[in-house]
Amino acid sequence: MSGDAPPVFLDRDGTLIVEKDYLSDPAQVSLENGVVQGLAMLQAHGHALIVLSNQSGIGRGLYQEDDAHRVNARAAGLLKGFGIEILAWYICPHAPEARCSCRKPSAGMALAASRDWNLQLTDSYVIGDRRTDLELADAIGGRGILLTTGHGADSAAWAAAQARPVFGSLLGAAEFIVGGMAGGPRGAAAGEPRSLAGQ
Repeated sequence: MSGDAPPVFLDRDGTLIVEKDYLSDPAQVSLENGVVQGLAMLQAHGHALIVLSNQSGIGRGLYQEDDAHRVNARAAGLLKGFGIEILAWYICPHAPEARCSCRKPSAGMALAASRDWNLQLTDSYVIGDRRTDLELADAIGGRGILLTTGHGADSAAWAAAQARPVFGSLLGAAEFIVGGMAGGPRGAAAGEPRSLAGQ
């Protein structure tokens, strides 16, 4: 897959769907505010949408990998009802102590998506509600955007100190991307950042 619009990598819990610790029941899936409008905007501008999700509850023995896939399928179904297609869903099933190469902020899931779909990681976007999502962006030469949904408030001060874009919803992040304002930090060696945009 190729195109002028860079891919957008999305966290799942606390970003696309409402955060519920160790979610394993598809019936409890609900979309975050602004997700439908934000993803529709990104899709309309040609951005491939890929979900990368740490699911340590599998490695901790709290639920099975099939449960995570069912939650993904439920979220995908809700989005499809609004005409939104997620290109692919990737999960890391490992607990942190496994020290795997796929758990964010490691780049394993993004690298797999790049291979599977011929995606360019440099200048891609990573949107999530945790510091690890922005650190993943650094690792792949992309641009990280923090949402204050989910656990995002915990990392907002850290993000602000580095002039990282911070938004209250995915719609705000999408408007930032399609508006061509995303000239802030990219990768570990980013230059002078631009001002934060907030919404």
